[in-house]
Amino acid sequence: MNSNLHRLAGILAGALLACASNGAFAADISGAGATFPYPVYAKWAEAYRAKTGVGLNYQSIGSGGGIAQIKAKTVTFGASDAPLKPADVESSGLVQFPTVVGGDVPVVNLPGIRAGEIVLDGPTLANIYLGHITKWNDAAIKKLNPNVNLPGQAIAVVHRSDGSGTTFIFVNYLSKVSPDWAKNVGAATSVEWPVGIGAKGNEGVAGNVAQTGGAIGYVEYAYATQNHLTYLRMINKDGVAIAPSAANFKAAAAKADWLSAPDFYLILTQQSGHDSWPITGATFILLYKHPPDAAAAKEALKFFTWAHSPEGDRLAEGLDYVPLPPNVVQAISKMWHEKIDANAVP
Repeated sequence: MNSNLHRLAGILAGALLACASNGAFAADISGAGATFPYPVYAKWAEAYRAKTGVGLNYQSIGSGGGIAQIKAKTVTFGASDAPLKPADVESSGLVQFPTVVGGDVPVVNLPGIRAGEIVLDGPTLANIYLGHITKWNDAAIKKLNPNVNLPGQAIAVVHRSDGSGTTFIFVNYLSKVSPDWAKNVGAATSVEWPVGIGAKGNEGVAGNVAQTGGAIGYVEYAYATQNHLTYLRMINKDGVAIAPSAANFKAAAAKADWLSAPDFYLILTQQSGHDSWPITGATFILLYKHPPDAAAAKEALKFFTWAHSPEGDRLAEGLDYVPLPPNVVQAISKMWHEKIDANAVP
């Protein structure tokens, strides 16, 4: 984790300490899960504490852990980049809603290679993670990059070791572009990786790539920028080689029909459109319809109401996340009032 992410971790810890000192600790919000949105949740926590005195105790442990903790009722909310299917949401007595949109980004450690200089397509990326392509100067990569001086270095594949929504977004994309991947590995928060080194969290993957020559990994875009990692361009569904950016994540999400999706269950990978980043995803919050602690749930919903305000949106945009459209925010609020106990809704 680089100094920026260390600072964000300190922000969350500081929010808790400050609230303890002013007597507001009892109102602190507890959550756990996805590392994908951790940078923006930390930034929101800093601003929200300054505004309200209420802190956020968010454990960035991966989506699998977040789902497990909310189901165990050890936190007020769980967070996952892999949305639960509507049947699971219903059977678990939960509600589910998105917070922001971002993008998975392939990153590499290749001296002399600039960010965006190397282009890959989906099948080639899948073949690297399947172990079929093992050298950076493989013919398939050279064909896509005829003017790049590719080294004959071995590819060190890095992937998540924990249950991860970032992984779900990544392997869901690979399943759409590679029949071999779909048949032999599939898409889930945790898969049997054919090759590679496992690392915990977006932080762990970013750190491992930064320290390993010839490495390739995948992280949420904020981790790529904050750790100064070399990202790749990708050829999208329309055949356009594009770089990751908030604008291109927004383009991928532009056609998302959130209002027709039961429990907001939408997957945003491999969307059509000239500017669509192909490995785009949303991140989600899980909360009980009948919360064990209604007061804590109300504080959490106040926090997310503020997070979706213009102030929260600006902070998200500053970290290259894409805020939700106003009509989706309105639909989320409507869902809260329809499905969650009235004494838990602000």
